[in-house]
Amino acid sequence: MSFVIAMAGKGGTGKTTVAGMLLRYLVEHGKTPVLAVDADANSNLNEVLGLEVDSNVGAAREEMKKGGGLVDITKDQLIEMRINQCLVEADGFDLIAMGQPEGPGCYCAANNLVAHFMGVLAKNYPFILMDNEAGMEHVSRLITNNVNLFVLVSDPSWRGIQAARRLQDLARNLKIVLGRAVLIVNRATNGLSPKAQEEIATQGLELAGLIPEDPYIAEFDAQGRPTYNLPADSPALQAAYEIFARLLS
Repeated sequence: MSFVIAMAGKGGTGKTTVAGMLLRYLVEHGKTPVLAVDADANSNLNEVLGLEVDSNVGAAREEMKKGGGLVDITKDQLIEMRINQCLVEADGFDLIAMGQPEGPGCYCAANNLVAHFMGVLAKNYPFILMDNEAGMEHVSRLITNNVNLFVLVSDPSWRGIQAARRLQDLARNLKIVLGRAVLIVNRATNGLSPKAQEEIATQGLELAGLIPEDPYIAEFDAQGRPTYNLPADSPALQAAYEIFARLLS
């Protein structure tokens, strides 16, 4: 069985950047190969990782709808083949992107393909890291069921931590997390306010740690450079690695 890590959080928290740092940690610590799943319809995990994505699950499904089938092959075999064609191979990990929806506001079919064939893909990967879209959409569709580690990413604000708590509550109600749910506060500057600390303490959130605001990340973003390649002295990367070591030891 694969160890499944799912990232969740509201928009603007730096969730995908943290996902990239976690993927790098897994690779550098020999927890490979990793299957990285960009389960956000507005895919940008590849940009954090510095990879080009030529095909995605949504596009593969559209191709099949238009008659891209083959003779003497079952539908499931065809879908599995197309999804494997969507994999981008890298050093220590593979990446698959969900891609755009097939209709206005509808992501369901592409999501279902990812969920249905996750078990097929998982046979080859001891670790799966899923970067979900901002908010609760993927959680409510059970795309992240059977999660071993549910990582909630928030900014230091009280409202951000409230949003993380709602995500945790939803995950618990849907019974999709088999293991542990933790909170990582990103872009922290002066610790947490008393109100934020009270929210964490009273709402049953497990605080895994704080990642500080980091000028390296702002610089990399401004230059369009993949933050997966942050230098080893990056304060955010160092803090993140300390958190990951505690969570995955």
